[in-house]
Amino acid sequence: MTASTSPQVTATPDDNSTADTAPVPFTRILVALDASEHANKALEEAVRLAKSADGVVTGIHAYAAMLHDRRFKMMEGGLPERYLEEEEMGYQREVHDDLITRGLNIISDSYHDAGKEVCDAAGVAFKRLSPEGKNYAKVVEAANSGDYDVLAIGALGLGAVPGSLIGTVAERTVRRSPIDSFVVRDPRKSVGDGPIVVGVDGSPLSYGALMTALDLAARTNTDVHAVAAYDPYYHYVAFNKIAGVLSEEAGKVFRFKEQEQLHEELIDDGIAKIYQSHLEVAETIADDLGVKLVTKLLDGKPYKAILDYLAETDASLLVIGKTGVHADDELDIGGNAENLLRLAPCHLWLTQTTYTPPLDVVAEETVAWSVEAEKKISRAPEFVRDMARRMVLRHTQKLGHTFVTSDLVDEVMGKAMPGFSGNDAAKERDLAWSEAAEKLLAGVTDAAVADNIRLRAIKRARRDHGDKVMPKHVTPFLDLAESDRPVWSAAALARTAKVPEMVRATVKAGIEDLALERGLTEISFTLAEEGVAEARKAMCPVPTAEDEAGGKAETSESDAVVGPVSWSPEAETRLTRVPEGFMREMTRQRVETFARQSGVSMITLALVEEKYASWAEGSAKRKSSLPRTPDAAARIERIPEFIRPMVVQEIERCAREMGLDTVTGAAIDKAGESWEGMGAFHSENVPGQYKK
Repeated sequence: MTASTSPQVTATPDDNSTADTAPVPFTRILVALDASEHANKALEEAVRLAKSADGVVTGIHAYAAMLHDRRFKMMEGGLPERYLEEEEMGYQREVHDDLITRGLNIISDSYHDAGKEVCDAAGVAFKRLSPEGKNYAKVVEAANSGDYDVLAIGALGLGAVPGSLIGTVAERTVRRSPIDSFVVRDPRKSVGDGPIVVGVDGSPLSYGALMTALDLAARTNTDVHAVAAYDPYYHYVAFNKIAGVLSEEAGKVFRFKEQEQLHEELIDDGIAKIYQSHLEVAETIADDLGVKLVTKLLDGKPYKAILDYLAETDASLLVIGKTGVHADDELDIGGNAENLLRLAPCHLWLTQTTYTPPLDVVAEETVAWSVEAEKKISRAPEFVRDMARRMVLRHTQKLGHTFVTSDLVDEVMGKAMPGFSGNDAAKERDLAWSEAAEKLLAGVTDAAVADNIRLRAIKRARRDHGDKVMPKHVTPFLDLAESDRPVWSAAALARTAKVPEMVRATVKAGIEDLALERGLTEISFTLAEEGVAEARKAMCPVPTAEDEAGGKAETSESDAVVGPVSWSPEAETRLTRVPEGFMREMTRQRVETFARQSGVSMITLALVEEKYASWAEGSAKRKSSLPRTPDAAARIERIPEFIRPMVVQEIERCAREMGLDTVTGAAIDKAGESWEGMGAFHSENVPGQYKK
């Protein structure tokens, strides 16, 4: 990541952005101390941040002297008989009073002494706070004082036991804290040991989280990944449940089919595009600060999708708004934030600072709406109406207009919801179920949960454009025990390890499907080989456009080479000039196929150049037509010149299917993800490839 300075947001008194409070300053950090490993790590991280901002760390430890006193008095009557003599009881009271008046104070002082030692070593000023009272209540009281910007606290304290997710003090405190909360999850990991992941949902709090994440990344020299997670399955399940209880008459009043159709249109493509637009805004914010942002659109239950991404990237910190885009004034913590507070494997930063992107500020203040446009936007379901409204405002401002008309709403919403004026989304056919998928579902004993999973699996199969529900459509919604999954033999794992990493997970899922379909409990090398062959066949079902463009006639089956082919050192060296990853692996596969078709078992530099020349000939006929963002242009320049026009044409097709009129980094990412699944960068034979 490249960033010369930490991002700062400033506002003048009469500026529209005066409500913006992100990024949070690190000059006044409050740290909860209790000598536990988690608290010690919280102190270490707080000192690190305070030092970068010339800040002050205040340690807080509350001791409940009065509570201990009351408890002792309540226990007096139950003490062993030897303590019931008045003289002995008087002595015990004296000892206990001494413990309360001096002992607890000494313990608290020792925590502060250790904290000061850490701060002194780093050259950071340290202050002490030792209030008497209930621990979480006193920490919240301090956070409410207005004297601190951030609260750092360990997820677990001295009472932690194996299996603990979060301590009661930490959870009670974080829920009530009015300032940003930094929750330390893993005492062995520092912020920056892995990427910082930030969740974006279009709300000012989520953009506030982005600004804080960018600031933290600059101070810890690490990368930032922005994710947007949405659930395209929930409303499908909800509408099917509603349909089961509505009478025919009630259905007419509710206009159920129309409502279902509208939601289907929006959910299938619209919400994805709305959340993708949030990521694009995040990219713009980061670009303006000179920071390269990695973005990823996730689908599924948001907190679960984010958990999977955190594990996949080995993130060191997750930064999210304490509440989300659908929060009301009474909410103390959002549902996804609450689940992530308990389950995130990395440190968590719950922010309460806000930031409104300048584009949105200007659009809200300078753009007016026609009555017809207001009426039309109100057709969008309430839960996404605000997001849809922002999309229309951004588009209107981009065109230079200051007045939103209904045709502009149609233009934007038509791209977000194909068939905005009506289509046959509500008339989708029923899907058949494979025997293995049925068997998986039958293993769910809770009928209500099973029905929920059934509907989600159907929805996933339809999004994959499948004609049958397969095990891969069911398993994402199951928490299967490892014993319920097929066991992989070492030879089978070794075989799949040779599959290009970018498509390995897809191939392995297909092999597991084969095993489940056949009722096998172990995946052998033979089955893995069969699965790889089927995946290769599915990825390359017909000659691709670049092969046809090169004019190379296919050899007869008898002339073709069957089995492995080898590469000369010169050919291998030439291949390394293709960008590492999916592009190189796909190039390798295509050259090897070309060699086999040519009856050649040794790939030489001359053969590679011949294949490249055929690609270049076909690629030269492709013309680009869309403008590109600077980031997208830089990435496209890294594509080998001999296939660049061909690849660009596909990227532009992807951008158009996403409803974009400019090629962005998000369009390149989306295209790449799609190519990984099909093993080629051509969609002529796969209509709607980039809408999946």
